Amino acid sequence: MAIVPDRALALRIPELAQNYTERDAILYALGIGIGHDSTDPGQLGFVYEQGLKAVPTMAVVLGETMDWVHDPGLGMDVNQSLHGEERVILHRPLAPQGRVVGQTRVIGLADKGPGRGALVHSRKELRDAGTGALIATTLRTAFARADGGFGGLHGESPAPLPAVPDRAPDLFCDLPTLQQSALIYRLSGDRIPLHADPAVARAAGFERPILHGLCSLGIACHAILRLVCGYDPDRIAEIGCRFSAPVYPGETLRVELWRAGRAVHFRALVAERQAVVLSNGHATLRE
Repeated sequence: MAIVPDRALALRIPELAQNYTERDAILYALGIGIGHDSTDPGQLGFVYEQGLKAVPTMAVVLGETMDWVHDPGLGMDVNQSLHGEERVILHRPLAPQGRVVGQTRVIGLADKGPGRGALVHSRKELRDAGTGALIATTLRTAFARADGGFGGLHGESPAPLPAVPDRAPDLFCDLPTLQQSALIYRLSGDRIPLHADPAVARAAGFERPILHGLCSLGIACHAILRLVCGYDPDRIAEIGCRFSAPVYPGETLRVELWRAGRAVHFRALVAERQAVVLSNGHATLRE
């Protein structure tokens, strides 16, 4: 079926208030593989409560609701939808605990044609529940594979993410995932069955459940923290990428970085298959 653009753009998605604790910050970090080397003091800072820090990409799971995609009037087949792109803009450092409010809106749609799917763009503003201060803005593009055919462009489209430089990377590191990585990551809030249920994964065309795209983005954030930030999360002001191919739990991500002043370009490959799974990666660092 085709998405109904007017219905999508008019959706009034309720705000979601959330209390999150140090336990949530630690669980998120474990879900993206931080703590694999439990003797590394840099990693320990995100998984041990003494001087605990929050991973910047944790902003994607806070104040987050995906209930709106199940609205029967929207015309979106959730089990045939994939994550296309995600950007996270940190307006201030993310605390390892607090109370926040997330407000999500569908901001645009782009039809790729009947049988070719559609792009659904949404924006979430994450604010401190007490002061109203803006903490982070996330911009998301979903690829609704079964829902094209409504025609044209509607609303806003995010600016394209830049391609990585056409030269060898300046830095890289290999970061492993576990067979249970998706099962751990989903405990931070993203419980779509595609990442846990083998039957749902096969129906969507995958041999088995795949890793969340946002988990892969978190792994890329870990690489940036490790390689260029000295594990200081306050250095990351913005990060985003395109999800170009699925990752299966248990595979190893090789994250490649290119430096250009305060900008960091990145991509990620599955080391075992040499398949590019994150492309057009871009981050901006604070001094």
